[in-house]
Amino acid sequence: MDVSAHAHHHSHRQTKKVLNRISRVTGHLQSVKKMVEEGRDCSEILIQLSAIRSAVNNIGRVILQDHIDHCVVEAVENNDKKVLDDLNNAIEKFLK
Repeated sequence: MDVSAHAHHHSHRQTKKVLNRISRVTGHLQSVKKMVEEGRDCSEILIQLSAIRSAVNNIGRVILQDHIDHCVVEAVENNDKKVLDDLNNAIEKFLK
C-alpha cells in the first residue's frame, strides 16, 4: 500500500476503535488457527471464519464512514476529484 498517494494527513476520530477491532479479529483468527491445528469440526471452523469475515467487513465500514466524514468532505471543499475516484476504486475492491 502506497501511503504517499494522498496529499493529506490521515488522523481520524475512529483510529482507536479500528485498532481495537483489528486486535480482536487477530485474536479470533489465531483461535481459528488453533482449531484447525487441533482438527476441530469443519463446520465449526467455517462458522468462526464467517464471524471473522463479518468483523473485517464492519472494520471496513467504520473506516469508510470516517473517510467520508473526514477526507471526502475536505476533498469536496477543495474541489479534489481524485479523492472521489480513489474512494470509488477502494469501494469496488473492498466489495469484491
